[in-house]
Amino acid sequence: MHKEKEYGLFTAIAMIVGIVIGSGIFFKSDNILVYTNGSIIKGILVFTIAAVGIIFGSLTIAVLASRTTKPGGLITYVEEYIGPKVAGALGWFQVFIYFPAILSIVSWIVGVYLCMLMGWEGTPERVGFIGLIAFLIIYFVNYFSALLGGAFQNFSTVSKVVLIAVLAIAGFIYGDPKLITSSEVVEATGSSLAWIGALSPIAFSYDGWVVATSISHEIKDSKRNLPIALVFGPIFVLIAYVSYFVGVSILVGPQRIMELGDAHVNEAVTMLFGTGGAKIFLILILISVLGTLNGFTLGFLRMPYLLAIRDMFPMAEKVGYLEEGHHVPKCSAKIAFVISLVYIFINYITLKYDVIPNSDISEIPIVASYIIYVILYICVIRLYLKGEIQGIGKGLIIPLIAALGSLMIIIGGLQNPMTFLYLGICGIVVLIALRYLHKKSIA
Repeated sequence: MHKEKEYGLFTAIAMIVGIVIGSGIFFKSDNILVYTNGSIIKGILVFTIAAVGIIFGSLTIAVLASRTTKPGGLITYVEEYIGPKVAGALGWFQVFIYFPAILSIVSWIVGVYLCMLMGWEGTPERVGFIGLIAFLIIYFVNYFSALLGGAFQNFSTVSKVVLIAVLAIAGFIYGDPKLITSSEVVEATGSSLAWIGALSPIAFSYDGWVVATSISHEIKDSKRNLPIALVFGPIFVLIAYVSYFVGVSILVGPQRIMELGDAHVNEAVTMLFGTGGAKIFLILILISVLGTLNGFTLGFLRMPYLLAIRDMFPMAEKVGYLEEGHHVPKCSAKIAFVISLVYIFINYITLKYDVIPNSDISEIPIVASYIIYVILYICVIRLYLKGEIQGIGKGLIIPLIAALGSLMIIIGGLQNPMTFLYLGICGIVVLIALRYLHKKSIA
């Protein structure tokens, strides 16, 4: 069925920037400083190491994106260059683990910041309920209007870029640059390699850069525009992240940020603009996080559909149906809706009762995702060796650097002992998917 292209280059870039910058940088900066013992220099270093995996990874994925206009993003690339069964397993992982896990924690963060804005006590019940309402609103916006969802993505991205720029610049103007190379902090972190563990929260902060590939078939001139978005988006994010991290760290101070936790942003804007100004910036942060929630929702609604059109999902004919004149597959969107609600409830239980200490369910898919990315990078190298990709830089050097960067993130993630449990959960879903696909005689 012919489908009108809905999204332009700016929306594709805005989707990547808007999903990646949105929540992680605001509530993971304190975690990063805890891992680095308050060292800003080592914080910058782990941001850069993680960015190598993302930037070179996006350059590598862009090679695959430029070779096809088929719908499906990562699923399409795996299907074409590895095989349908592996592609189906990846799709199930994204539908039943990746998207809903991230969505649930981002909706929770909306609740955290709204409580902060209104001065309410952030009880698990209140935060969870607000997050649920936020998800419902975003879901129905995207369900009934693809254009409206894309427009909000553009608006929220501009808002968060302004917010990060102001805080970064203000930090450099009013902060204490000596904190960057503070001898006390450097000595405290001396010979320990524990700071590499900061790659885990940073991986969450960077996560989401490949979600734009899920709407590749709806991007105008996707063979040209998607690769541009996949390259420009992550580079922009790296610059924004390091600027914000350094700015807010020298403004508030590493020790104070570690003490305050997620509330350090409120402290920073209150120092700069007073209580009234802080309220305005918290509203911008809310818009920023809602943009992340919108981007993941926009991508998730289409995931069951992308599997169903390949006959890789139960009730494929119904789930893979796209009504004439509509841009959102309704049955697919409803499945995503139900799965998201289940995860929102699970997330509430895990955070209320501290089921997984010092972690949350959003970290379950992170390491598994980067393992998948490494496999795709190897596919690009294989295409180069077969002579199907020209240029040693594009076909060999860039994917090798991408793979090394991803391996660093995987190693960082393994510093968290819960990661092995998370990989086990992902493995169970993949095994169920493979069993289903085998019954369907998917090759």
